[in-house]
Amino acid sequence: MSGNRRLELSEVGDVTVVRFVDRKILDVTNIHELGKELFALVEEQNRKKLLLNFGTVEFLSSETLGELIKLEKKVKQHQGRLMLTNIKPEIYEVFAITRLNKLFDIRDEEAEALAAFSA
Repeated sequence: MSGNRRLELSEVGDVTVVRFVDRKILDVTNIHELGKELFALVEEQNRKKLLLNFGTVEFLSSETLGELIKLEKKVKQHQGRLMLTNIKPEIYEVFAITRLNKLFDIRDEEAEALAAFSA
């Protein structure tokens, strides 16, 4: 898949680290494009270990949360593992209020998450 428009990817061992290009993930069109790019990593590129780094993200919509829930299910269907990291406190609060912090494996720092993949 050439040219992810919404994502920056890097490989750390067998873990695909995903960073978001957009600071605000609010626009429905962008969210669907983002979802397609993330799903393609799992379905087309068979990536089993995904680490989503939210370090640059300042805002996200409930629609974005919906895409993340779908991604979590898709990763599990492919016997993979998904982790989230570097979520700003005000965004983490949304995860906590919606109890999505129980669904997702959320780590404070990227290094901690990477270590957890190999533990």
